[in-house]
Amino acid sequence: MGTSVLISILITFLVIVLVLYLIGMLPVDARAKQIARIVVIIIGIISMLKYLAVF
Repeated sequence: MGTSVLISILITFLVIVLVLYLIGMLPVDARAKQIARIVVIIIGIISMLKYLAVF
């Protein structure tokens, strides 16, 4: 079970990094990028906590 949780956390982390990179490439203003980054990070943290069975 530990290996599958670790792989799931790693995949989630990689998806978060990829989405943050793609947000950085968008041609929108800095405030919209900042809001999008915060939303992605919050969703990622909640997802990782779910894998660690906190929720």
